[in-house]
Amino acid sequence: MKKVSLLLGIVPILGILFSTGCQKISNDQTGDEQGRLVIKLTDAPFPINMIDAATVNIVKVEIRKKSEGEELGYPYITLTEEPMEFNLLDLRNGITAELVDLEVDSGNYDLIRLYVDEASLTVKEGDTYSLKVPSGAQTGIKVFIEPDLHVEGGLTTDVLLDFSIDKSFILKGNTKSPAGIKGFNFKPVIRAVNITTAGTVEGLVTDPASVLLEEASVWIIQDSDTITSASTVEGYYAMPGIPAGFYTVEATKEGFDTVTVEGVEMVAGNITVQDFTLTPEEEE
Repeated sequence: MKKVSLLLGIVPILGILFSTGCQKISNDQTGDEQGRLVIKLTDAPFPINMIDAATVNIVKVEIRKKSEGEELGYPYITLTEEPMEFNLLDLRNGITAELVDLEVDSGNYDLIRLYVDEASLTVKEGDTYSLKVPSGAQTGIKVFIEPDLHVEGGLTTDVLLDFSIDKSFILKGNTKSPAGIKGFNFKPVIRAVNITTAGTVEGLVTDPASVLLEEASVWIIQDSDTITSASTVEGYYAMPGIPAGFYTVEATKEGFDTVTVEGVEMVAGNITVQDFTLTPEEEE
């Protein structure tokens, strides 16, 4: 069997990331080699200022292997059945949590299935809302991998699952204040990224006086896809798992103009630094 590692990370949208490395693994077995699979979890931006915790309890993780012959079907392989609870707010700006690190058969894989039996949100100075997980504990949440994830014998393959908080936790009521929140609906939105073909964009957000800006919104756009982040108290933001290519990156904050930078290049396996200086909006 090949070794696979699965990591979980967070961005305003919660996601899962898979990465592929080139670390050789010794194998004493004869016949087919094994590859290492690593799966990590991360999250994307959300109205963090109103939320103390966004937790999910993952009780099982499976991956689907594509068979060479249709008569064999597409079998699911159980990667772990150990319950794991994550606060997605801890998985922001490039921070990830490892879900799986084991060996699996070499070949192509096209789908990851997460079984979530509990999810909740805790509002600052407010209540904790337990959320219904639609069939999450019975049939699992399907996360398709496009293009297919290829696990090669003797090598490590890393995958990132990017869990979008803002798209997965739908607020009900008045979202302007914690007191106006009436509850949440849980509709998980997760993307799987092969780290081998992806890069990271990070940087600082400041004002013209070089003051670091907290809770500035930063997002990256390619075609119809948008990935978002929010700066920390140190003005830092990061968006991992961005497929290689050229993008438009924008940043703004309430009371400031939006800054747009076009043609930002993401290079597989590399970090692209893109800082922003935001100018206060002129008063009318």
